[in-house]
Amino acid sequence: MDAGGGGDDWTDYAQWAAMSADVHDDDAPADAPPPADDRRARILGMDWDELASTVAGCSACPLCRTRTRTVFGTGDRRARLMLVGEAPGRDEDLQGEPFVGEAGKLLNEMLRAIGLSRAEVYIANVLKCRPPQNRDPLPAEALACRAHLDRQIALVGPELIVALGRIPAHELLATQTQVGRLRGRWHRYGPAAIPLLVTYHPAYLLRSPAEKGKSLDDLERVLDVLEGRAAPDCGPDAS
Repeated sequence: MDAGGGGDDWTDYAQWAAMSADVHDDDAPADAPPPADDRRARILGMDWDELASTVAGCSACPLCRTRTRTVFGTGDRRARLMLVGEAPGRDEDLQGEPFVGEAGKLLNEMLRAIGLSRAEVYIANVLKCRPPQNRDPLPAEALACRAHLDRQIALVGPELIVALGRIPAHELLATQTQVGRLRGRWHRYGPAAIPLLVTYHPAYLLRSPAEKGKSLDDLERVLDVLEGRAAPDCGPDAS
């Protein structure tokens, strides 16, 4: 499905990007899609309105054909804390807002446990469209959507980022290390070296409720930093 208007009009951007490395500019057809670096640079220069419009009309990967709605993000666009999840599920696809299903209800409870609400943080996903049957995002899908997330982070300018689960942790930290090993220490994201903490995804906690205490401990560490009781120790070995 193509939402149309204001977005990318290349239905297989990732495949084209992989092929384009062998095509010289003089040989490219006049209607060829922009090189990957050009597309990324364009997205990274957008303001909120342009970025939201681009996401709404995006057809950079085949998920545009199966989504109901794109899921951009929600919350305070100048939040000190940003939460990054994996991808929309069924409820999110229908409502166009991240974390509104059962996992979202648990996330709301976890935030309340440390005295925060959804309105005080910013929440976004690695993917803006739901993968069929809630499968894991494919690498090409994450690649096609990555500039959107990076621009959201840059526009929010959070003091701290929390990666909710394996997929956002791997994407933001460029690692394949298990979540259980990434937890418990601060990492760094991007050129600005924003402190980033990894915790379990709420959907995982619904399946493994015994792990909820660990995620609450993680969020307590975040709160300690936000309230000035601790500093994020991103040592020389941090990602």
